Amino acid sequence: MNLNKDGFVKSSLFLISSLVRGVAMSKSAGCCKRFLHYAFDYETPKTLVIPSLGVGFVFRFTQFLVVMYVVGYVCVVQKAYQDTDTVISTVTTKVKGFAFTNTSDTEPRFWDVADYIIPPQGDHSFFVLTNMVVTPKQVQSRCPELPSPSTICVDDCNCVEGHSDPRGNGIQTGLCENYSTTARTCEVLSWCPLEIDTKLPEHALLAAAENFTVLIKNSITYPKFNFHRRNILPHVNSSYLKRCEFSRLTDPHCPIFRLKHIVSEAGEDFQDMAVKGGILGILIDWSCDLDWWAGECLPKYSFRRLDNKHPVNNVAPGYNFRFAKYYKTADGEETRTLIKAYGIRFDVIVFGTAGRFSIVPTIVNLGAALSFLSLVPVVADWFLVTCSRKRDLYSRHKTTHLIEDADSASVSMGTTYGTQ
Repeated sequence: MNLNKDGFVKSSLFLISSLVRGVAMSKSAGCCKRFLHYAFDYETPKTLVIPSLGVGFVFRFTQFLVVMYVVGYVCVVQKAYQDTDTVISTVTTKVKGFAFTNTSDTEPRFWDVADYIIPPQGDHSFFVLTNMVVTPKQVQSRCPELPSPSTICVDDCNCVEGHSDPRGNGIQTGLCENYSTTARTCEVLSWCPLEIDTKLPEHALLAAAENFTVLIKNSITYPKFNFHRRNILPHVNSSYLKRCEFSRLTDPHCPIFRLKHIVSEAGEDFQDMAVKGGILGILIDWSCDLDWWAGECLPKYSFRRLDNKHPVNNVAPGYNFRFAKYYKTADGEETRTLIKAYGIRFDVIVFGTAGRFSIVPTIVNLGAALSFLSLVPVVADWFLVTCSRKRDLYSRHKTTHLIEDADSASVSMGTTYGTQ
């Protein structure tokens, strides 16, 4: 009896352990099967034809917008099918004109190009003298400093020998001298007499400068396309240059400009600007489309004032600088005439971009256009399952799950966001 009982117990334990191992293996096999299905199941698009005018209109209208963006903006406006290059430029200028001045402060004088163009050669710019403060016959000596809070003194104790103020006119000698009958200032070692630049003429001394003319010679190149051009066009000859003058209406390609017209097109009055000077830009635009006949690549001129002209905060307006002319007297003493020059500086600014058809940017932008078109069905699907009246019906038919059995195959319907 004991032997049979032990055999029965062992058999039972063996059966139970076998069942447990079977269940464990079954669960393991099920997990592996689910993982393999998750990793290697293939999803294929399904075409669902929906006879809805609303959804069809949204789909075609979105396609139309994408095509119009690609064709109208990318291709026509931005010209994305072109390869581009930026301009390389060189500029030379030549000013012509004469003036005569005869005022109470200066001697009668005839002015030509060598007098009012400073310096004679400039890099993409030129300066025309229009007004000035002249301090003649200066020599290196000692004289009282101009009155200011830092230079007024009572006696020598208020002056420091060797002290120099960068905003002053010289080096203090340590003496306090009479500047006038009512003011005493520290004596300085400097060019004397000192300049008094507060006596600026109210009207421009060289008012006739408005009739001066400037010839601008500009050569440009686009190295990527080996394209070269000048603003003096091929049909222009010497006789034409002697008689032409730039006019936006009658002669827009003449390279000779009258200074008054340049300032006027910039929205300024020449005589007002000439009193204290300013900076004016001559802009030459060489933007060209080289897909067409290259002869159509022509310069476009525009003019603009570049320095700040604020109607309220008008501190330190205009444009000025100082220069001197040096002389020797009969006894060998060095003298100079100091000129604080006011005038208009003209900056010639050349810019532009040229484009020509290239297959590489065309392919790149065509691929971008196709990627935009691939987003159109997403918009239509969103409208289908969100805004349409039969969105529940469409949602059920939107996604199909295929279930494969050993004996039969069945198809079940689910929503876009459902589970199997």
